[in-house]
Amino acid sequence: MRARCWALVALASLVAAPHAMAETVLLHAAGSLRAALTEAIAVYSAGFGDVVQPKFGASGLLKNEIVGGARAEVFASANMEHPLGLAQEHLAGPVVMFARNRLCALAKPGLDVAPGTLLDRMLDPQVKLGTSTPRADPSGDYAWEVFRKADAIRPGAYAKLDAKALKLAGGPSTQPVPEGRTIYSFLIEQGVADIFLTYCTGALAAQKENSAQQVVALPDELAVGADYGLTVVKDASPAAYRFALFVLSPEGQRILEKHGFAAPNLPR
Repeated sequence: MRARCWALVALASLVAAPHAMAETVLLHAAGSLRAALTEAIAVYSAGFGDVVQPKFGASGLLKNEIVGGARAEVFASANMEHPLGLAQEHLAGPVVMFARNRLCALAKPGLDVAPGTLLDRMLDPQVKLGTSTPRADPSGDYAWEVFRKADAIRPGAYAKLDAKALKLAGGPSTQPVPEGRTIYSFLIEQGVADIFLTYCTGALAAQKENSAQQVVALPDELAVGADYGLTVVKDASPAAYRFALFVLSPEGQRILEKHGFAAPNLPR
């Protein structure tokens, strides 16, 4: 209901606002959305004439930037917590879930691993386990949720996984990778990690760069889903509401689905 009210208010503001000149929308968005939202921006800009200026990165770090006064108008996060935090601090409007993802494991070529043996491989002292950085990047938080589920299956697993996990992505000191490469595929290739827990969309993108890398689904008892939240920041322009509504529209949702996300607002 809150999301519907927000949409109605936004639509009313669009009707009232003239659209004679192109406007610039400042977008802060999770890095896992880069490919999908880059396409969405192109389609939106071609249809509406507005320019969308995106900044992609770890959702937690982007949220901290907005709290610290960074200029942003639309925030697309890889979790609900960070945009809800902005709303609770009266820095943004209501939050809408606009996409869903899941966690998968990306494994190096030749590693003997399958859903049924994934936990054994993750616990193996000889296997280097990579994750994103918790709190800074929701992907890291989701990985630690996997660790907690593992502990319920195998008591003591959480402590072992917590101690061995390498926080390789999404943090303030994450090392850059070559342009056009996903960090997951690159780090697997470099031998920095043997298994990397990341979003299924990211794992599939990494496999496109190196087809020998394996994408392993988490078994049901370890499965973790990711709900993505969208909000418009306080004092945003009418164009920001236009773009947010486009992301929620069937056309925007189809673009997200095309890139491997579950699109909860897509009509069935």
